[in-house]
Amino acid sequence: MLRCGRKDEIMSDPSLSGTIRKLWVGDTAAFREHLMRLDPATRRNRFGMAASDAFVARYAETSFSTDTAIHGLFVGEAIVGCGELRLGGSDSAAAEAAFSVESDWQGRGFGTRLMARVLLTARNRRIRRLYMNCLASNRQMQHLARRNGAELEWDGGDVVGLLVPETPSPASVLAEAMRDSFGWATAVVEMQKRVLPRRPFGPTA
Repeated sequence: MLRCGRKDEIMSDPSLSGTIRKLWVGDTAAFREHLMRLDPATRRNRFGMAASDAFVARYAETSFSTDTAIHGLFVGEAIVGCGELRLGGSDSAAAEAAFSVESDWQGRGFGTRLMARVLLTARNRRIRRLYMNCLASNRQMQHLARRNGAELEWDGGDVVGLLVPETPSPASVLAEAMRDSFGWATAVVEMQKRVLPRRPFGPTA
């Protein structure tokens, strides 16, 4: 189980500040475990309802078969936050963004970092309307949306935020490509650490 560090531990250990990369199908189990660890309030904010374990597991299993770009924020080998960009549908210029950060890791700017990655991905895919749906009680998400220039509209117990990403540029495309390359390289190194046997130092007989 992931041990959540105290603030002083996080400041002294850069690895606890987390690394972000896009997820692939091989990350399905880690993505599911992250969603399962969300406390009831955070899970309700993420899905807009009291989602059961069965619903969450099914959601995780099907997320990689749809046109979705998911960024995971890793602390060690565990995902503690995610930013999802759900594409597709009849309107190719529209997409939906969703975010989740486990309660022990909230308040550390992780949501802001995930939002930046999602916005960059949306920008480079020429998305012109990025929607963020949340409950009216989810003030954190509304604050994050406003801070990024979203227009909010209240609809009963829900709030819909609309962001208009910038148009892509050579610099934005390069920035995403470099971050993806670094992310894949990091994932391969971590996988090798888990799979390859540890060899003792020094000569062997």
